[in-house]
Amino acid sequence: SSVGRAAHSLASAPEFDPYKVLGVSRHASQAEIKKVYKRLVREWHPDKNKSPGAEDMFIKITKSYEILSNEERRSNYDRFGQMDENQNFARAPQGFRHFHDSFYFDESFFHFPRTSRDFTDSKHHLHYNQYITEVLPASFKRPYLIKITSEWCFTCIHIEPVWKDTVLELEPLGVGIGVVDIGYERQLANHLGAHRTPSILGLINGKVTFFHYAVVREHLRQFVESLLPQKLVEKVTDNSYLEFLNSWHEENKPRVLMFDVASNIPLLYKLTAFAFKDYVQFGYVDMGLTQTSKVVQRFNINTYAPTMLLFKENTDKPADVIQARGMKKQIIDEFVSNNRFLLVPRLVNQKLFDELCPVKQFHRRRKYCVLLVTGEGEQFVSVNEAFFDFASSNTKEVVRFAYVYQRQQQPLCDTLLKKEDTTPPQVVLLERRSATGRVLYRTVTDGWNGSDDDKHRLHEQLEILQRDPSYLTHDAMLPELNNEFASMFLIQWINAAYDYLSQFYFDLLYSNWREMMPVLSLIFSALFILFGTVIIQAFSESGEDKPTKQKATDPPKTAESSPGQESTSSRPPKKNFVEVTELTDITYMSNLVRLKPGHINVVLILTDASKQVLLRKFAKEVYSFSGSQTLHYSFLNVDKHSQWMDSLMESAPDARPSDCLDEEEDFTSNKSDYTGHVLALNGHKKYFCIFRPVFTGEEAECSRWSEEDAPTAGPSKASRSRSSSRQKATTLEIHHKLDRLGLWMERLMEGTLPRHYVPAWPGLDTITPQK
Repeated sequence: SSVGRAAHSLASAPEFDPYKVLGVSRHASQAEIKKVYKRLVREWHPDKNKSPGAEDMFIKITKSYEILSNEERRSNYDRFGQMDENQNFARAPQGFRHFHDSFYFDESFFHFPRTSRDFTDSKHHLHYNQYITEVLPASFKRPYLIKITSEWCFTCIHIEPVWKDTVLELEPLGVGIGVVDIGYERQLANHLGAHRTPSILGLINGKVTFFHYAVVREHLRQFVESLLPQKLVEKVTDNSYLEFLNSWHEENKPRVLMFDVASNIPLLYKLTAFAFKDYVQFGYVDMGLTQTSKVVQRFNINTYAPTMLLFKENTDKPADVIQARGMKKQIIDEFVSNNRFLLVPRLVNQKLFDELCPVKQFHRRRKYCVLLVTGEGEQFVSVNEAFFDFASSNTKEVVRFAYVYQRQQQPLCDTLLKKEDTTPPQVVLLERRSATGRVLYRTVTDGWNGSDDDKHRLHEQLEILQRDPSYLTHDAMLPELNNEFASMFLIQWINAAYDYLSQFYFDLLYSNWREMMPVLSLIFSALFILFGTVIIQAFSESGEDKPTKQKATDPPKTAESSPGQESTSSRPPKKNFVEVTELTDITYMSNLVRLKPGHINVVLILTDASKQVLLRKFAKEVYSFSGSQTLHYSFLNVDKHSQWMDSLMESAPDARPSDCLDEEEDFTSNKSDYTGHVLALNGHKKYFCIFRPVFTGEEAECSRWSEEDAPTAGPSKASRSRSSSRQKATTLEIHHKLDRLGLWMERLMEGTLPRHYVPAWPGLDTITPQK
């Protein structure tokens, strides 16, 4: 019978011993296990080892390392022979084996969907250290949905299809996903207050909230949405949009207006607003309402596609715009991140000062901060506006403009102005030299009244400073900035107390007292801090109230580092497709000119006739490199922007294949064909690398010399190459133009391609389309 055959196969299955698989003793240290694992992985990797059993052996090696590298799993295996249920050939626990021996039942009777469930959960498994160091800090930027499960949890199986569909829906939007096996991660489960399976909980701002409703996809989505703070995104209409835009001055934040046709604010927008809540204020305009027709017409919004407008000091014209039918999280995050500061922000706390005026690093380019020390009265309005006008026309990357109110930041202003014995308004040029507060600075002579002479004098001194850093003659230790929004701390504590009381109410209804103990502890701790600390601080002097200095983040990677240092072509792609966007008037600035330092946009040049063929070939060639976080992919249609490539080549004459041109022919009369060319554009460093199409069959030598290798052949060989290229150009097939693009991409990742620098990128909106 089938039951007998199942029992026989179970009895005859070979024993799986992770120690034997790795070839280590039971007393081996973690360092020895890790060393052996690295050696075996290289030896049995299926890409290198083509033997029939290489893939199975590779899986066994990986699973063995997962068991032995975790002390708790290793201890369970040493004591009971118990391993992770994800391993299909693992030994069952002793109790379960006795159950098999006694009743001989077929496990397939229960219809366990193990393979799919284990696959979706394995990449989201959480460990205690990972939760403390990664997930908990990240919960202040995005919410997490965590499932508590265990081995042989029959009830857990019923929610697996719903859980899988929910993960596929919410994870691309930015929701963090976690799975905790209560059998292996008992410490983490106790820390979260989860004592039964299955359980689902949410984590946001370090706070845990349990899900108490039926496990339905829509309920889980609503649960995640309920975790986000209220009024995160303000609904804007014709009557309120001016007030919303003009309130940038009070909150010292840029404003983002999101236009879409939906009565409810999309979850993607809410998650973005939560991630950037400390930098940007978000508003939402429902284009389906009659109450929003005025604001839609005011900014000439296309009602057929979602649009985001970002405003800074100038509320009449947006500082940046994106529009797309399918808004992606990565696009929105880059759009907001690149514009998270005002053009001339006010220094309101130490965190903002650290980000606007970073400490000088030896491997980074110098950064200077132009600081206006001014006041809040009406007599300072014209002075402040003149400083803003000057900053608007001087947008160099090495200079950052900001201002402070003397009354709000008195200690800082006294330190900077005491040597000169001057009074506001004054402009100070400074460079930060250490995180402890040491700066080099110099006060601009004759003060600042906003006149044309003052602007001319400030411009000259900035030019001198960039040529001679020793122009900053004064040295000082700046005090920590006052937190101008610290007066709101009492309201924040009241909101926190309300949240804890709400959590207590739900736990009283749905949970037992054991699960309520962590909540009760947090409530009493919050009340103790509220009445024991906050009330005392409320009556203390404001000058003594200083915010806790936050943990310094790692300095960002500089543009000096080559792309190959961040990622290689061996990194597996995160998607099963390549996302290629078109460079248009709308996307040109964000995809090239304002690209993050270290990021490169790989652009394919095509025409309407060759679009489909070249895009398909392009996606195939660059797919293996799409896992890199620093590479972006776009295409440019020269039928729409015919002069852009000519303008680019004119600004970089060394990019032209001069050794392939016949000096006796007049090439200016013939229009160049750039179809099939690929450009790697570094918008921050203002350089590009160029790939030229190759010929099929016997390749033209000119094509290989011009870019791939340095020219070493003599004149006779070059002349033969020129004649050969002219003969084969007429028979060149379009889909073979990108045959060697993969090799070129590898050299791009290694940083060995020639770089052609340009003084400035040609403006795409000024190029006249071909008629």
